[in-house]
Amino acid sequence: MSGNNGNNRLRVREPLTDTQLLMYISIGIFVVMYAAAALTLKGGFLKPQMIFDLLNDNAALIIISCALTIVMIGGGINISVGGVIGLTVMSCALFLNNNHIESSSLSILVTLLLALGIGLGFGVLQGFLVAHLEIQPFIVTLAGMFLARGLTTILSVNPVKVAHEGFLNLVKTKLKISWLGYTAQNGNLIPAKIEIGAIVAVAVVVVMFLILRYTRLGRNVYAVGGNRQSALMLGINVKSTVFWSYVISGLLSGLAGFVFLMHKPAGNASVAMRSEMDAIASSIIGGTLLTGGVGNVIGTFFGSMILATIQKIIALSPLNASWWQEMASGAMLSFFILLQSLVLMRKNRSKRKAKQKAAAKAAEEKPSGAGGGTA
Repeated sequence: MSGNNGNNRLRVREPLTDTQLLMYISIGIFVVMYAAAALTLKGGFLKPQMIFDLLNDNAALIIISCALTIVMIGGGINISVGGVIGLTVMSCALFLNNNHIESSSLSILVTLLLALGIGLGFGVLQGFLVAHLEIQPFIVTLAGMFLARGLTTILSVNPVKVAHEGFLNLVKTKLKISWLGYTAQNGNLIPAKIEIGAIVAVAVVVVMFLILRYTRLGRNVYAVGGNRQSALMLGINVKSTVFWSYVISGLLSGLAGFVFLMHKPAGNASVAMRSEMDAIASSIIGGTLLTGGVGNVIGTFFGSMILATIQKIIALSPLNASWWQEMASGAMLSFFILLQSLVLMRKNRSKRKAKQKAAAKAAEEKPSGAGGGTA
């Protein structure tokens, strides 16, 4: 008995899954990149406030990247998230400036519900078209992007600044952490500051991780993205799973629009332009496969932070030009697409080996079974 217990203790760990492998690579690249920036550029990278600044400036991107991740894990795509953000920002800005609700808190709450309602509307419509009418998700969400951008322009072709005093006070509200601050040259302690939107973004990552990891919907999303036919054979409602993934994606897009407005309280027709491309890049860099079935919002979070760190490094370096940022982001994205190709090759090789072993085992058992029958 003691020998068996000892063997159990010494049991070799199971190999990393593709999701875990790609996630750990993303985390490792972010840590190495940030450490290299801290050693070479120094300055702000040596202060905890830099991490908070990355979160503050990219909270909306983190949220829509999570919105992309759940859809991509399920084997779909959603390129309307940027357009939904733009429409949400413009709608909320106009509502805040023109509503006659006396209570400031109630006005802000209704604005949040408006943002979620816009995202929910797009999510339900696109989910129905993709899941139940089986229209290609790229076409559906491309149409959704054009629709959202068109509606934004109809609402206003001119920039709209939020003048709602209560909302502006909410924008100025920040969580201050004194022990993570730094001492200025004049001797004053400058506390670290994190915006409400950044806290919301981190909360979204945690909630989405729990949904994908521990709920039936999350497990079904992975199963549908991995192999839709196998999911059907297992009794999974594929259409319902795909539909709800788009609904969640739409809700998160609306929430991202509200968070974007809390960071920059103004709307215009070009808000969040091309942000859907950044969200897709964040998901891929974070380890989400374009083919579906593999991905993790923790990796997506670090994918967003990698892109944000690249932007900050280039902004603080002598190479302060937009094309350097695009080149660096493109190189990082190409690296992860190549890495995903290698992972897919490994997965396909494992499947072939498993099939060969199963065929060989069946061939060995067949003669003995036949002999048993004759006896």
